[in-house]
Formats: sequence, structure tokens, C-alpha cells
Amino acid sequence: MTNKIKESNITDGAVTSDKIAPGTIANDRLAGSISNDKLAGSIAISKLATDPTNASNISSGTLANARLTGSGAITVNGTSIALGASGDISAGTDWQAVKTANYTAVAGQGIFANTSGGAFTITLPASPTIGDEVHIVDYARTFASNAVTVDRNGSKIDTVETNFTLSTNGLSVRFVFIDATQGWRAIFDDVSTSYGATFISATGGTESTSGSYKIHTFNSSSNFVVSSVGNPAGSTTVDYLVVAGGGGGGAGAPGDGGAGGGAGGARMSAGTDSGSYTSSPLGTGVSAITVSAQTYPITVGAGGSLGSGVPGGQGSKGSDSTFSTITSSGGGGGDAANTPATADTSGGSGGGSHQQGPGGGLFAGNTPPVSPPQGNDGGANAAHPTAGGGGGAGAAGTPAAATAGSKGGAGITNAITGSSVGYAGGGAGGGSPGRSYPDVGGPDNDGFPFGGGNSGSAPRPGSANKGGGGGGGSDNAAGNGGSGVVILRYQYQ
Repeated sequence: MTNKIKESNITDGAVTSDKIAPGTIANDRLAGSISNDKLAGSIAISKLATDPTNASNISSGTLANARLTGSGAITVNGTSIALGASGDISAGTDWQAVKTANYTAVAGQGIFANTSGGAFTITLPASPTIGDEVHIVDYARTFASNAVTVDRNGSKIDTVETNFTLSTNGLSVRFVFIDATQGWRAIFDDVSTSYGATFISATGGTESTSGSYKIHTFNSSSNFVVSSVGNPAGSTTVDYLVVAGGGGGGAGAPGDGGAGGGAGGARMSAGTDSGSYTSSPLGTGVSAITVSAQTYPITVGAGGSLGSGVPGGQGSKGSDSTFSTITSSGGGGGDAANTPATADTSGGSGGGSHQQGPGGGLFAGNTPPVSPPQGNDGGANAAHPTAGGGGGAGAAGTPAAATAGSKGGAGITNAITGSSVGYAGGGAGGGSPGRSYPDVGGPDNDGFPFGGGNSGSAPRPGSANKGGGGGGGSDNAAGNGGSGVVILRYQYQ
């Protein structure tokens, strides 16, 4: 019988590695595996035929991710990929294949935009965080003919809540997100230094043009609809003229004149943002209004109704005109003959008086007050039997002399439409032709719209859509106030 050592004859821990000569125990001599509890300690690597720690001795797939410390994935710039998986991780700008149609960008991407086949939109990422970047490059240098619109996707771009258009050839722009206040900051990397000029686009009213400027004239209430706004290199603001309805003239009585109605308030910008057209001094230093893409309701005030009845009635106040933050007040009604004012005759410009001086707010212009003033006081302290003229946007109404009627206050001129036009003149105070006290002023009140009595005929109403005050009665009925107007102007190309 071959001399063999039985396992039962070996005390635990009796055989240690230093008692086994290298190479003396072959795998085929083992009945099975050697359990750990049969070893006095670990088996030194030098006692093994193959070094298991050498990478060349580890076959592919032997070590599972679960055997590795951590998650078993590599993360770079916030993007992770599992060990053993395949994929791309960008450590810088992740440049995309050339885009030729609408595309929504992901933070960190660079986009070659090819607009040679037509314009399209690139939408910035939603809910960006500080440091997110999107880089847009004019691939074919065709942005000037086919622009790329950059959709802000809820965040501001350079502090403005507006989409921007890239319309300069060769443009290369990095958009870097800062915060909710600044939004995406545009950094121009190429020889170009701006987005290129873009302009306001809008509809409403009666549209006309004067050179590179578009004019919207509203003779009745409607809407000014801004579909898109431009940028500072093009246009973002609208110049304006807002004139309210003029006040109605006060009725005359047999042998006595009624007072003229006050002109509608006139408010305007300086005109420097859209061609520096000639504006009234009332617009000096007044800024145009910055608009956004939205609908702006336009209100055009009606003229006040004439006074009537014997003894005569007071003319009624004109209605307000509005655009955006601008409100022009209706003109005050003219005082009636032989009748103290029974209601406030103040307004954009004040109505004229008959036998009553100003007081308690009566006949006052620029009411409520604005700066620059929108109008002037009506003619006060008139002498019986004639009446004072209504105030105009350019001057106060004239007090009447005892022997004749009076002119209304001068209006203003403004060239917002491309030519100089008169607006907001006060209504003339009636005379008493029956007593040989004539009316005064020509049909246009020396160039400014107004109404006023003519001997033996009905007085003239204030000019429609000019905000003129109605003429005071002159041995007869008075004239209605003229309706107002709203005119807007901006650069459109």
C-alpha cells in the first residue's frame, strides 16, 4: 500500500507555506479545493505557478462592475458612462453635425447652422444653469440673406425677454447663461460684433411709410399689434402723438356768445428715434416708448357735444385718448352764455368762460397735470356779451373783449406723418353779431383747427381727428368738439 497522508492525520495549521517546496503539489494531486480553514495563513503569490494580479492573466469579463469600488461608471462634465460600455463624453464643446432646419440645442453643444437653403430657428435649452453654453456658427456665411432666429425658450437674452435674429454673414456667437436677470449673454467670437439690425414689425390702423419709417394712424379705437421687436441696431421703440377729443362749445343766446371748447390734450415724443422729424416743443426731451411683442389697445377719444338750449347749455368735455402708458385728457367744455359753469370745464386744455373767471378748477388746462403740459387754460374773465376762447395745446384761450368774440388758443404742429400738420387748437368764443359784436378768426383759426361762430350761421365744430375745441355759439347753437387721433411711428427697415 502506497504511503499516503490522510487529511484526518493532519492537525489544522500544521502545514504552512514554508514547509511546501515550490512545485511539489500539482492540481491533479488534490482531491478538491483547499478550504481557507485548512491554511495557516495566506498562500504567497511566489508559491503560485501563475500571478493572478497581473492584468495579462485576467481574461476579459472576469471582473464585474459590481466588484469595483464606487458606481462602476466614469463621470466627465456631468455626463457618466458605465465601465465596459461604449459612448462619447465631451470634455469641451460638443460640436454637432451641420444643421439645416429647426433645432433645439442642449447645453454644451456647438452648432454649425447652414441657412443656404432657408432661414430656421435654433432654440436655446430650457431651465439653464449658470455656465451653460451654446455656440452657433454661420456655416455658409449666409445669415444676412437667411437669418437664424435664436428662440430664448423662456429665459432672457442680454436682459431682454425677446428672441434674437442672427443676420450678419460670418457670425459666430457663444451664448453663456448667467442668471435669471441677465439671461444668456452673447459673446461674439468672429469678426462680426453685433447681431445685425432687426426691426419692429406691427399692424393696426391706417398704415403708411415715410422713407425707412412706418406710420400707423388711428382715427378710431382699435389695436396696435406688435408681432416682433428688433434690436438696438434696428428699432425697439415707437414715437407717438396722442391727441384727445376736443370739448364742445358753449351755446349762445339771443344777443350773447357762448365760450369755445378746450382742445384735447396733446402728448408726444421728441421724434428723434424715428428720423428726427419736427415735433412740437411739447415733445422736447420726451423719449419714445419701448415696445414688446404684444397687442396694445388704442383708444381714440370722441369730441364733446355742443351746448344747446335757451338759455344756452354748457358744452361737454371731450373723451381721453390712450396708447400704452400715455393718456391725453379730453378738452374742457365751453361755458354757456349768461350761465355760470355748472360742471368742471377743465381738461387737456380748458374751455373758455363767459361771465365767470377761473376758480375751483374751472377752465384749467393740463388737467390732470403731466410734464411737459398737454394743454393750456381757457380764456378767462370774458366781458358781456361775448365769450372767451377755449385753450389750445400751444397757448391759452383769449379772453373776449366787450366788442368782439375771441380766438381759441393756438394748437401745435407735428410732422410725425411725414408732413407738418396742425392739431389741438382751442374753439373760438362767440361774438354777438346781432349787437354788431363780430366773431373773430378765420375758418382755420389762423392755421389751427377750431370751431367758431359765423354771423347768421351755425358755428364750426372742432376739426375731426385733430382734437380741436368746438366753437362757442354766436346768436345760435355751438359746435361739437373734434375727435382725437393716435399716430405711431418707428423704423421698419
